[in-house]
Order: sequence, then C-alpha cells, then structure tokens
Amino acid sequence: MGCCSSASSAAQSSKREWKPLEDRSCTDIPWLLLFILFCIGMGFICGFSVATGAAARLVSGYDSYGNICGQKNAKLEAVPNSGMDHTHRKYVFFLDPCNLDLINRKIKSVALCVAACPRQELKTLSDVQKFAETNGSALCTYDLKPSEYTTSSKASALCPKLPVPASAPIPFFHRCAPVNISCYAKFAEALITFVSDNSVLHRLISGVMTSKEIILGLCLLSLVLSMILMVIIRYISRVLVWIVTILVILGSLGGTGVLWWLYAKQRRSPKEAVLPEQLQIAEDNLRALLIYAVSATVFTVILFLIMLVMRKRVALTIALFHVAGKVFIHLPLLVFQPFWTFFALVLFWVYWIMTLLFLGTTGSAVQNDQGFVEFRVSGPLQYMWWYHVVGLIWISEFILACQQMTVAGAVVTYYFTRDKRNLPFTPILASVNRLIRYHLGTVAKGSFIITLVKIPRMILMYIHSQLKGKENACARCVLKSCICCLWCLEKCLNYLNQNAYTATAINSTNFCTSAKDAFVILVENALRVAAINTVGDFMLFLGKVLIVCSTGLAGIMLLNYQQDYTVWVLPLIIVCLFAFLVAHCFLSIYEMVVDVLFLCFAIDTKYNDGSPGREFYMDKVLMEFVENSRKAMKEAGKGGVADARELKPMVGGHAQGAALPEFHFHFLSLSVFTDCTSSGEAFVICITQDLLLFLFVYLPITWMAEFLSQLRPPSVKASGASSA
Repeated sequence: MGCCSSASSAAQSSKREWKPLEDRSCTDIPWLLLFILFCIGMGFICGFSVATGAAARLVSGYDSYGNICGQKNAKLEAVPNSGMDHTHRKYVFFLDPCNLDLINRKIKSVALCVAACPRQELKTLSDVQKFAETNGSALCTYDLKPSEYTTSSKASALCPKLPVPASAPIPFFHRCAPVNISCYAKFAEALITFVSDNSVLHRLISGVMTSKEIILGLCLLSLVLSMILMVIIRYISRVLVWIVTILVILGSLGGTGVLWWLYAKQRRSPKEAVLPEQLQIAEDNLRALLIYAVSATVFTVILFLIMLVMRKRVALTIALFHVAGKVFIHLPLLVFQPFWTFFALVLFWVYWIMTLLFLGTTGSAVQNDQGFVEFRVSGPLQYMWWYHVVGLIWISEFILACQQMTVAGAVVTYYFTRDKRNLPFTPILASVNRLIRYHLGTVAKGSFIITLVKIPRMILMYIHSQLKGKENACARCVLKSCICCLWCLEKCLNYLNQNAYTATAINSTNFCTSAKDAFVILVENALRVAAINTVGDFMLFLGKVLIVCSTGLAGIMLLNYQQDYTVWVLPLIIVCLFAFLVAHCFLSIYEMVVDVLFLCFAIDTKYNDGSPGREFYMDKVLMEFVENSRKAMKEAGKGGVADARELKPMVGGHAQGAALPEFHFHFLSLSVFTDCTSSGEAFVICITQDLLLFLFVYLPITWMAEFLSQLRPPSVKASGASSA
C-alpha cells in the first residue's frame, strides 16, 4: 500500500499544472544595494571633480602657468607668470598646436591665454606683430612685448611656430583649434593608414561634407531595409532557411573544387617556362594552394557532418523564426528597443566622458620638468580613475542587461499567455515595470560577472599593446592565449546570462538558480541549441550582409553622379558601417527573441505534455513540430508519447559520456593536423595556443555540461504512474 500510495502521489504531483509568471518576488536584493552604493561612489567622483574647481579649468581652459583664462587668478608659490589677470583673455592658444604626444594623448606645447584666435594664417613674425597690435591679442609668451617680436633674438623660441595656422575657438570650451585639421592626421594614422599626405585627408573630409545629404539618405535607407527584412523573415522563414543551407553546401563544394583544380593546374604547368627568379614564388604559391585546398576540404567535411546530424533540427529553427515574426506583430515596440538602449548608453557615456575630463584637471598645481604647471591628484584619491573605469564597464553592461531582461520579459509574457487577446496593452512597459520592481538585483549581478571577466582581458590587451615587439615568442603566445580564453569565457557567460534572465522572467528566481536551470535545459537540448545558433545566426548574418551590400550598391550609384569631388571612399565606408550597425541592432533583437522563445519552448515541453491540466502554452507552429516529432519517434519505435514529450537530446547520458573522450581525441587530432598544414614556422606557437584553449576552455565546459546532465532527475512516465 505504501508503494502504491507513493506512486499515486508521484503521479498526482507530475499531473499538477505548472504556472509561470506567478509568485513575483524581489531577487538578488544585496546585489541591488551593492550596485546602488557603487553608483553613489560614481556620483561622489563627479561631485569631487566639479567641487575642486576643475569645471572652470575644463570649460575656460588654463595656460602653462596655472592661470585660468577669462578671470583673475591667485599667485602660485614659486611659479613665474602665475596670478595674472586674464579677464580680457578668454581663449587658450598653443604655440605649436600640431605637436601631439601620442603616448600621453596631449599637445606638447606652451599654452597661453589670448584675447582672440588668429582667423587667418600668419606666415612671418611681422604678421604676428601686426595681429597683436591690431587685435590686442599677443600670441608670444608674456615676457615678450609685441614691439619686440621682430627685434628680439629669443622671439623664435618664445613665439608660435611659423606659419601660424588659421584657427577658431571651439564652442563652449574656449580653445583655439586649427581650422584645417590635417595637422592632426598623424594622430589618426592608426585608423586611417592609407593617408600619406594632407591633401588626401582634406579631399576625404571635403567629400564627407559635400555628400552629407546623400549619407543621411542612405542611412535612412538601411533603416528601412532592416525593418523590411524583419517582416520578410517572418513570412518566408521556411524557404529562407533551406535556401541558406543549400547555398552554403554549394558554396563549400564549389570553393573546394576550384582550389583543387587550381592546385592541379599549377602543378602540371611546366617549370622550364618559369624564370629562375620567379621559381621560388611559384613554389610558394603552389604550397599555399595545397594548404588552402586541404583546409577547405576539412571544413567541407566537418560542415557536411554537422548538417547531417542537425538536418532534423532545422525544422525547429524554422518554427522559432516563424513564431518570432508573430511576436514582433503583437509587440511592435520591440523594434524600437535598440533605440532606447542606445539613447541610454549615449547619455551615460556623455556623463562619463565629462566626468573624466573634470578628473583630468583636478588636483593641486605642481611644476613639471619644463617648469610648467600641471594639476595632479595625490594620495588615495588618485585611484579614482580605476573606480571610474570599472564604472564605465559595469554600468554599460547593466544597461545592456536591462535591455535583455526587458525583451525576455515581454517575449515570456507573450509565450505563456494562452489567449493573445489577454496580453497587456503594452507588454514592453509591463516588462520594464517588473524589471524595476523585482529584478534589478539580478541584472546587477549578471552584469558584474561580465565585468569581472572583461576587466582582466582589457588589462592583458593593454599589456600586449605596450609590449608589442619587445616580448619573446613564448610570452606573446601565452598572452594571446589568455586573451582568447577570456574572450571565449565572456561570450559563453553572455549567452548564459541572457538565458538566465529568461528563466528569471519566467519563475522569478534569483540569478544563480536561474542560471543553473537555464544551463541544465540548454545541456539537455544541446544539439538543438547548436542547430539554432548555427543555422539561425548564419541566416541573420547573411541578412546583415544583404543590407550592407544593398546600401553600399545604392551609395555607389548615387555617389557616382556626384561631381563636386572625386574621392568618395570615406562616405561609402561611413554608410556601410552605419548600415551594418543598424542591421546588427535590429537583427540582434530578432536573434534575442528566437533564443528566448527556444528556452520557453524547452521549459514548456519539460513541464507540460499536452494532457488535460498540463496543456502546452506554445504556438500552433511549434505544436505541429512537437506532433511531428512524436509521430516520427513512434514510427521509429523509439518509445511512446511519454518518452517523446520532453524532447531530450538524441544521445543518452551514458552513451554521451562514453562518446566524449573519443570526440576529444578527434578534436585534438584535427587541430594538430590543421596546425601542421597551415602554421608553417609558427607550428609550436599555434599548437600551444590550441592546447591551452582545449585544456582551459573547451574541456572544462564539455565536462561540466556532462556532469550537470548526469545530475538531472530521471523522467517520470505518466503512463507508468497511472498504471501503478
């Protein structure tokens, strides 16, 4: 009787209806308090930088002797030319404005307070003297009178570098900046490496200014194309996925065949006809073709195996894309979610940069080695920079996490509402309300974890940039491997955080519990996750490429008729970058919706089986997928409805655990083979990097996934319980 009663209670508990979106409670409150305290610290830094007089030095500017322009100044001890009255000298003028210190990111020049900026180029000291006598603005140091500009032997050292470029004051910041910014081309050479002279840069900038209307129109075109593509994906998702799959197969086969054909053709070509000095080049090309052909063959074989394994799971991707299109129809405000996030990020970045500028002018006045005045912070307050940098990363990640939680909450509300007519008037605002009331602590904790991973990676990247060309090969390999491992870890945590936010939106659990539940569900459906992330992400990537190519083609056709200038490379690059950014913002929301729908679908099939009292919440398209899966499993003789309802991975726990070592061996063998064929002299470095990635990233993740999958409780068969 005891056994029967326990079986009966188990059957009743398994039949109990699971209800999401209920029992709302605040999660991770300590982390919310910690985040609030951190934000208070950020506010203290801003208040300190403003209260110590930095605001006046930032806005009005100061000369090399510590005098703030546009006001009376107090005398600084042991500092000559300090304590001057600059009431009528409101602008900062640099004697050599083009002498830039790229390392310390500042202008290496004497700064003076002047009454006016030279609007025209001054070629000789006579022109400088005439400008001072006419406008009352002395451009040489305070020790030299205007009448001595052409007679003093020290004038060449105390006056500005000739010719003095024409300049104009920067609005609100009272600095005289050269009108022709070509002297700053060296500062941008890391970004614009093709600029070899000032005339090219001038033509590029003039091209941008002349075509600003066309650039604006093309940017709007990319916005419209992105919105149209999101609508198209909703209606042709079934055909689009198969088109992408066929194109990838044909492309990989065609590319591999062409490479082997070129290799065979070049190998059969007679070497006697080749000149002796070109023989080595021909051999290098032949070896390169062989490496490319072998790599393409390996890639094609792996791609075919992946598609062979996942061919039955493409149907789920198609269904999820179809439902995602319906989500955007019922929740149109989701389209504008990237705009609100971008607006919030811009506001925070403006605040952060202004505070950073204030911090750059705080502190006490000290003399440097040249005898000029600089403002430096001493004591514990000098470490405010680090706090401020951590705040940039954490709060930026917090804003992005708020977007993920908002989207997840809205999509979860849509999915788990059986009658779509009962949806809230604005599910997005309802999701924002739940986020503010209950889940800010969860978002703060998730963003802090990303910050903990991102900061060490940024430090290592800074060290690598500073030691570039100075470290040996082994140190460079270890440093790059650590950076790569941290990057992979950050991407994995980002994906896990997004699914944790979805689990929090469903069950209102804290971050750790939600992350554990989401991870277990992802492991149980690992093959479907791989199919969605490969097929779905690749299709969305092709959508981004389509928008960029369409916008770029329209830009070429429009700019080709623009006769006001000849160089339109920079406008076209700007348009293509903006088009990719817009497409990425829109389609990343689409990708986020698909990921949320998949987790909802997996949780729905885990807790419900379609029986009375445990009906599915899913859409009809997903319901058809479940029914087709059940029919296929029945026909294959792999179990009844009770076995098919949870949609577990194709490989069982013990079989999957036994297959892992063999898969690890093949993975390492493929890595070694690829390194041998393509790395050449850098074989040792490449194989070391692959081993470090395997040991510290891939191996722990796979074994942790296997361990957690073994911990899940066995499935309770409803038919067996009822028969008992």
